[in-house]
Parts: sequence; structure tokens; C-alpha cells
Amino acid sequence: MTIIDRARFIRENTTLMTPPLVPEVQLQLAHEAVPLWQKTEEELGEMGLPPPFWAFAWAGGQALARHVLDHPEFVADKRVIDLASGSGLVGIAAMKAGAASVLAADIDGFSVEAIGINAEINGVSLSATGRDLLEQPAEACDVILVGDLFYEKGLAEKVFAWLEDAEARGIPALIGDPGRSYLPREKLKKLGEYKVQVTRDLEDAEVKLTSVWRLSRYC
Repeated sequence: MTIIDRARFIRENTTLMTPPLVPEVQLQLAHEAVPLWQKTEEELGEMGLPPPFWAFAWAGGQALARHVLDHPEFVADKRVIDLASGSGLVGIAAMKAGAASVLAADIDGFSVEAIGINAEINGVSLSATGRDLLEQPAEACDVILVGDLFYEKGLAEKVFAWLEDAEARGIPALIGDPGRSYLPREKLKKLGEYKVQVTRDLEDAEVKLTSVWRLSRYC
């Protein structure tokens, strides 16, 4: 794989924008998915790469970030894990809401770079890691935040089992989800609902009705 300057690539191919539902946060985001995806593959000389999830403010993340900012008691003075952080939106929102610390995790190296860039833009300090946290039980923290991660069956099952294990050890989780097929809603309690503007290039609509959920044991 060709080695490229990820930070430079991100800055040159994205624009500083505010997610529609979370104007308190600024992020380096892309206007369109396909051109950026193609350019990423061209620059790296490798086809079949995962989509640039880090370059968009997904509906689940926007709703979860909005909920955290409006209800800071969920994260204030707490150690937070932002799972599959993408752009870092949810983790940044948690820090703005008063979290003691945030570990923003994403296995995409571009995402790890984008999280650092976006955190600096927003004047917050958090930790970013490319480790796959699902490979072992959740490390010590007070709350886990998950934005829009239930879009594939196998991944959804793995994530939810990991969250249930964390819950059994006293770590609650909040999930932002725009109606993905594999979220086990029967095991969750809805905390809020939001209409989120999204890019039609990514979704099947311009507005997604998106909910924030909590694992039922802590409701």
C-alpha cells in the first residue's frame, strides 16, 4: 500500500462544516461520498477499501451527539468510550458536555487522523485509537457511546454482545440509530427521537428519523 500523508489528504479533500443537528461542533467533512472514496483508493493504490465513514456526520452520530449535549448528565465527569467514532463527532460532543475523558476508537487509520484534526478544531482534548476494541471486553470506563453501527448483521451481533457484556459489568451504553435493520430494539429503551438532515448520496432520504437508545437494564 502506498504511504500517504493522511492529515494532508483529509484537509485537501474535505471542507470545514457544521453537522445540521449539532451546530456547536465543526468537522472536516466531504460533500460527496463516491468521489472521495475513489480518490482514496487511487491515492493508496488499493481497490476495495472501506467507504470513508470518517468524512461524514452520519445520522446516528448526529442524534447521539445532540442528545449528549442536551443531556450532559449522561457523560459529565465520566470516562467515555466512543465506539467506531468515525469523524469523532460523538466523542467531541461528549467532551463539550463535560466528560472527564474520551477514548475515540475506530479501526480506520484515516478516521484516527480525522478525529485528532477535528478535536483540535473544536478545542477539546481526547484520545484516539485504531485498536479494535471488540477483540476483548470493554476496558474500564463509565459509559459507552455508539453512533450508527448496526448496518451489517454480523457486525451488529458482535457489537451488541460486547455491549451486553459491558452492561453486565456496570457500564451502560447509549446508541444512536436511524432505523438500521439489525438493531435489537426489543432489548432497548428509546430516550429520544430526532429528524436528521443527511446526504442523499449516502442514504435513501434527505431526512432520517433517528433515535437514541439505552440498554434496558439501566432504564
